[in-house]
Amino acid sequence: MANTRSAKKMVRKIARRTEVNTARRSRMRSFIRKVEEAIASGDKSAAQDALKAAQPEIMRAAGKGVLHKNTSARKISRLSARVKAMG
Repeated sequence: MANTRSAKKMVRKIARRTEVNTARRSRMRSFIRKVEEAIASGDKSAAQDALKAAQPEIMRAAGKGVLHKNTSARKISRLSARVKAMG
């Protein structure tokens, strides 16, 4: 367990940051899930709308340090390719 004052403060900071990051990651995953559900249902216009809403969320997660920039780019690329491939 933390002994020094600075170590105790870091424990508090890390707990706060973890909570915020968990919420951001959950929000991003919800947006991704909506895109995947639209793709599964076969509704291309709904999938495109969901992707337009999901893109800024994924990029925001990368900007805030929840995801690596390349990971977010890969996720967006793969989702957009799947939406584009819909008949």
